[in-house]
Amino acid sequence: MMPFFGIVLGYLLGSIPFGYLLTQAAGLGDIREIGSGNIGATNVLRTGNRKLAAATLLLDALKGAVAVLIVRSIAGDPAALWSGLGAVLGHLFPVWLGFRGGKGVATGYGVLIAAAWPVGLLAGAVWLIAAKVWRISSASALLSFALAPVIALVLWPLGIGSWGVALLALAIAVLVFARHHQNIRRLLDGTEPRIGQRT
Repeated sequence: MMPFFGIVLGYLLGSIPFGYLLTQAAGLGDIREIGSGNIGATNVLRTGNRKLAAATLLLDALKGAVAVLIVRSIAGDPAALWSGLGAVLGHLFPVWLGFRGGKGVATGYGVLIAAAWPVGLLAGAVWLIAAKVWRISSASALLSFALAPVIALVLWPLGIGSWGVALLALAIAVLVFARHHQNIRRLLDGTEPRIGQRT
């Protein structure tokens, strides 16, 4: 029952749509009708409100981290990893918004940081470096999550993380890539917008 408990609690926390709630509270309308229609921080940034985008990024990451930490304290590491997967699924497919959510990037980083912080921080560092070079959020996220399972496997023999963390990183990477299918097409076409650019 522990994996089931973990994934359900993780899903419920992950499905809190902070980007939607914050933009509504700020009087900016429905974020799903702006830019890409995504509820994540990158699309919130397209409203021109950087503080709101930063708050969305932080809260989306926190809900993933909190899901892992709460379940770990109650049921141990295996269930905590399931809760991390549940949190990402909740963000991608929130029941409150008709299962139309974000793309899992910030929540995925929060989950990885809580599961094994060096893995999450190194994956985030990849995003920062790639974003600095390319100025394209989606490409940076795809590279970062593609490398996250590799980072986890490299660090595992050093006593950081576990085989379960590597599998979790792989599962999150698959979900992130699946939710970025339109971005991948635009990247191939050369039409993907840069960070902060309105679509």
